[in-house]
Amino acid sequence: MVRLYIKRNLQNEKVLPITTTDNYSLVEALVSHMSEIDEKQMLLYAQMANLVNLILQFPSVDLREIAENFSKFSCNAHSICDSELRPQGIGLFPLVSIINHSCSPNAVLVFEEQMAVVRAIDSISKDSEITISYIETAGSTLTRQKSLKEQYLFHCQCARCSNIGKPHDIEESAILEGYRCANEKCTGFLLRDPEGKGFVCQKCLLLRSKEEVRNLANDLKTVSEKAPTSPSAEDKQAAIELYKTIEKLQVKLYHSFSIPLMRTREKLLKMLMDVEIWREALNYCRLIVPVYQRVYPATHPLIGLQLYSQGKLEWLLGETKEAVSSLIKAFDILRISHGTSTPFMKELSAKLEEARAEASYKQLALH
Repeated sequence: MVRLYIKRNLQNEKVLPITTTDNYSLVEALVSHMSEIDEKQMLLYAQMANLVNLILQFPSVDLREIAENFSKFSCNAHSICDSELRPQGIGLFPLVSIINHSCSPNAVLVFEEQMAVVRAIDSISKDSEITISYIETAGSTLTRQKSLKEQYLFHCQCARCSNIGKPHDIEESAILEGYRCANEKCTGFLLRDPEGKGFVCQKCLLLRSKEEVRNLANDLKTVSEKAPTSPSAEDKQAAIELYKTIEKLQVKLYHSFSIPLMRTREKLLKMLMDVEIWREALNYCRLIVPVYQRVYPATHPLIGLQLYSQGKLEWLLGETKEAVSSLIKAFDILRISHGTSTPFMKELSAKLEEARAEASYKQLALH
């Protein structure tokens, strides 16, 4: 906030240039949602505004305006991520904040160092609105709407959210956040039994009792409470075993495309990569990719990044032909979200060419 006001003053004094994308009027135009903030949050913003005023000691500074800007930060700032979408910090990009949210966006926000870049991930017809997603879109409509209301203080009415309560939305929610069929070979989703006996599979009509679901859920809760959020290097192996126990319980409880199971496997993949257990890491990569393809749009960068990891692991383990296939799929997705001229994409392109050359050499050696 201090930097924002210093910059505004320097631009007013013509020390720094005012540009179309970098001027204070863009901040003034942002929505603050001040009327929807509770008293406790308002008091916090007022205290922070007072501290900013003490630091700056500018005669023209308005305390209410600073407090309002803190509220604008809260619901307009973006996470600055690296090329692999790992958060590095936050920043206010007023021009990007003008772009509205959709749970089925036609564009994606990525960062090239500290520069915000918006790229189309779908065909956008003339006069259509450009949209990005403000949140993680893998989740039921109720989960997404709750997240948007808590962080951005608005109720989403995008095309995807307007389907709430319709058959497809009910099915989607049951798959992403619901239970699996009692028959392990069945891929159906479960809905509550009207008589309250449990949950009925919508594919094979098999009933899964409330008691069975409750007992599994309690076991899972007990084990999950012991799981460390960020295990130390010495505890990694123990954490891996604990998360594998969680995974086994989740496999019994949740649908194979469920978000909780996907998140556990993501954690296991990261820990296995950290301790360099490459074969198991690859196995988890291959389990995660189909789930990503189910919960994200076909051109979502997370699918591309997961395929990139899979390709690198396959190559490392001597599966060159499979590596080439994975790296090609990764490149085809990531060139849409990341462009083709960034250092990250140049590195991916070089890896792909190298893997292709190695695969050709192996094929010649076989002949």
